[in-house]
Amino acid sequence: MLSTSGTANTPVERRSLRLVRQLTIVSDMVLINLGFYLAYMARYTWQWIFGTPDSTVPFSEYLIQQLLLNLFLIVAFSQTSVWQRRRGESWFDEVYRIGYAMAGSFTLIMAYEFLNKPTFSSRGMMIWAIVFIGVFLSLARLARRWTLRWLHSRGHAVDQVLIVGSGETGRGVIRTLLARPDLGFQAVGFLDDGVNEVGSKRIPHLGQWKNLDMIVASHRQLHTVFIALPADRHQDILNMTKTCLENGIRAQIVPDLFQLSLGRVEMSNMGGIPVIGVRDNYKKTVTQLIKRIIDLLVVGIFAIPSLIVGGLIALAIKLDDGGPIFYKAKRVGKGGEIFEMYKFRSMVLNADALRDELWKENEADGPIFKIKHDPRITKIGRLIRKTSLDELPQLINVLIGNMSFVGPRPPIQDEVDQYKDWHHRRLEVKGGLTGLWQVSGRSDLTFDEMCLLDIYYMENWSLALDFRIVFQTIPYVLLSRGAY
Repeated sequence: MLSTSGTANTPVERRSLRLVRQLTIVSDMVLINLGFYLAYMARYTWQWIFGTPDSTVPFSEYLIQQLLLNLFLIVAFSQTSVWQRRRGESWFDEVYRIGYAMAGSFTLIMAYEFLNKPTFSSRGMMIWAIVFIGVFLSLARLARRWTLRWLHSRGHAVDQVLIVGSGETGRGVIRTLLARPDLGFQAVGFLDDGVNEVGSKRIPHLGQWKNLDMIVASHRQLHTVFIALPADRHQDILNMTKTCLENGIRAQIVPDLFQLSLGRVEMSNMGGIPVIGVRDNYKKTVTQLIKRIIDLLVVGIFAIPSLIVGGLIALAIKLDDGGPIFYKAKRVGKGGEIFEMYKFRSMVLNADALRDELWKENEADGPIFKIKHDPRITKIGRLIRKTSLDELPQLINVLIGNMSFVGPRPPIQDEVDQYKDWHHRRLEVKGGLTGLWQVSGRSDLTFDEMCLLDIYYMENWSLALDFRIVFQTIPYVLLSRGAY
């Protein structure tokens, strides 16, 4: 979504990003030549598959082919933007572009050998060259992605950006920036377009869109402005674009497609007529079936360990105050359906009755009630909440089918009664034990930020995203980040 650009300009590129591109070019050239040499070794020295014993062919006989291959790949990589980093592009897309450029280059090498008939020529060596170079460059891109993700997560090599707009389109940009720190953007804030419906600590509200001149003047390191205003504000969009250009800032116009969520928009062609449609991968029957199968597998895997740990926790709760082991909380599930969510009891017996008295001490924004040092929590409860073991019985909810292993946090009815219109979208899917909100800050997030992340998850669901959330949850649980 964030790659949608409406205006071409030439902003000053960050020195760190130029360095990344330069290092990529240098490493690629080293790996290309290393792969070519290893192909020679595989063919003539190691005699792998395509090799036959022939110690009389020196590597120098292939220097012309090596030189031409370097030249062809440089031109091909430049023309296909292999060295141009595209934010948000998948690793598979990067590998595809590399493979596409390599295919043309090696075709030219084969054509050269066919026409010039050099003294020494080996198709087996060329096959090995394709394999080695392709694998090396693919792994190099993977290493670059991991390195940049690590740097971005610590605030290094990032571009400062500003969002203009707080409607559905603007919220789409905000939730993408919250969910994807790996894109390398650091949002300084957002400007609303008349109504501020987003409460965020990480991306603060800086005023209205009319304040753009002032914001640009006070943020000299600003790199990009995402303009996400309604389509009927055409003249305002042009004026803001002009302001960005005059200050050497990149202007990215995010199209307002009838206030559709951009993560659900798909373009197609019907007999030459461009058509805009709406997709919803999460709600597909196949998607739901896959998630259900995975949920049941997870329950099966954790069943025995959960029974052992759960038995010890139950014993500790019973010995602590003799009260009930489980707490059954009424929660709102998919489509507004009420269900009972199971938890190990971590509070005193009259916790619900004390909630109204403690509301003035609530430390969370929005309709959520959270107190970091809640006096209602028992000694055992504080331990199991810190380690998230109080949520272990929710595997029962997953087994029953009213929850999933990954999904939004199931709310209570009092919270839902205070929702804004756009908050209700998080109720279109099943709640989960863990979710994107949990690996992005947990209790340190504002309520609006949690909703934005939940909606992003729903719109961008994939098996890979579910697995990433599950693996990222582990250190959050072990280190008790944001849990109280």
